[in-house]
Amino acid sequence: MPTDSRPAIAARVLAAAVILDLALHVTTALITPYGFQRDEFLYFAMGAHLHLWSMDFPPAMAILSNLMRATTGLGLVPVRILPGIASAALVVFAVLFARELGGRAYAQALAALTIVASPALLRSGTLFQPVVFDQLAWTLVLFALLRLARTGDGRWWLALGAAAGVGLLIKFSIAIIGAGVLVAVLVLPERRWLATPWPYAGAVLAFALGSPSIAGQMHTGWTAVLYERELSAQQLVHVTVAGFFVSQVQMLGLGAALGVAGLWAYWREPEVRVVAVSCLVALGIILWFHGKSYYLLPVYPALVGGGAAWLERYMATGVRSGRLGAPARAAALAIVVAYGALALPFGLPVLAPAAMVRYAAHGPTGGVTTNTDRVLRLPQDYADMLHWRRRVAVVAHVYDSLPPAERANAVIGATNYGEAGAIDYYGHSLGLPNAICGCGTYWFFGPGTKPGTVLVTIGVAEAALRGFYGDVTPAGRLVDTLAVPEEQDVPLVVSTEPKTTLQALWPRFDPRCDSCSR
Repeated sequence: MPTDSRPAIAARVLAAAVILDLALHVTTALITPYGFQRDEFLYFAMGAHLHLWSMDFPPAMAILSNLMRATTGLGLVPVRILPGIASAALVVFAVLFARELGGRAYAQALAALTIVASPALLRSGTLFQPVVFDQLAWTLVLFALLRLARTGDGRWWLALGAAAGVGLLIKFSIAIIGAGVLVAVLVLPERRWLATPWPYAGAVLAFALGSPSIAGQMHTGWTAVLYERELSAQQLVHVTVAGFFVSQVQMLGLGAALGVAGLWAYWREPEVRVVAVSCLVALGIILWFHGKSYYLLPVYPALVGGGAAWLERYMATGVRSGRLGAPARAAALAIVVAYGALALPFGLPVLAPAAMVRYAAHGPTGGVTTNTDRVLRLPQDYADMLHWRRRVAVVAHVYDSLPPAERANAVIGATNYGEAGAIDYYGHSLGLPNAICGCGTYWFFGPGTKPGTVLVTIGVAEAALRGFYGDVTPAGRLVDTLAVPEEQDVPLVVSTEPKTTLQALWPRFDPRCDSCSR
């Protein structure tokens, strides 16, 4: 289809969908009974320890958290608005994809509404995590690829490269769709593009923009590979192919079917088949590595847009344009709205924990599963938003109970980044020092300057501490039955009489060292 024959953008439809999406996210941020999610604390901490060229994770979230710290502040509402805006951008691009494939007002409305009504996409647009920004980066890559295929204008390679480069600053998973595009170009007639300078200029731009992430991996010893191995051993091993595809329907409802239709729409038109092949290769890579079901979400704005355009044409041809046409179009919209309303509490944290427990209990498993396949009463993200301020207050009580001389030298240690990050976020107002944590990213922040003559820990077992301290005294327990498993029964311990300093001990916890003693 020539570029100049594209239908007009249904401006009112687009504006209504964007306003609806933003309104859902803003309202949720204002009324939610939950607090920050544990990952958000990590990104705040990464911002406080920002070293652009030497971080073990891509630095985009750290940069964004610092920008907000300096402008809006890191309150719950401003922090949640930014991913909400990214979510609304996905809606915009779903409309644009529908338009590119000839979709008029109905197709554009169906595409936009399907993205807004997806509980999984709503959830990712609610949290200050890389997920929604990664989805937007993939979407930009695919849109640039589509425009390149439509127009033949090699300059779209620069847009594609810029999107991929920004994606490298967000998550390394951008490499999945990058590999998809590369394979598609190589196996299709579009390999003629490789005879021009534009693909190489786009690649240079991508690596230039994403260079801080690559430099960080070189500096930290390719920790992304280490973390991927740990993720695979602990979480991805539980992913099955059948479960993966069932989850697509759970995450998108009718959107999953529109995604399949979108693949067909791109495939059947040779001019844009490169988009279908790119998405199929990405799917194959995700399945090969037992990726989580939500890893595929970034392709849906493109596929749903294409599927909506195909469905609009299908219902407008032959006998389907008669009496059955209008009811069928209305039915599709009704299904999207009904599923979105039914699944809304799983997408947006608006129900109080007790009410959400009752709602989730009506699911097929009588609850929801964690990323390690354990059943929880709450969705894992929601369980990870509970009671962090209360936990920090209890740690502060233990810390304040120390004699003044001990308190002046005390160090607070945590067993995971959620606990450590919550202490760093809430602890300053309670007079607490920043926490130390010998796990993952927090290990790179170091043990601080105090030798650890007094150590207050949350989540560390007494037996583990006795190897390093002569006196280990229990200081209570934090019990929370709605939390994730590792936070349901957490010990608090005060340790004194150290056998060595924290600085001497710290290398033993290096996450890159398989032979280090724990």
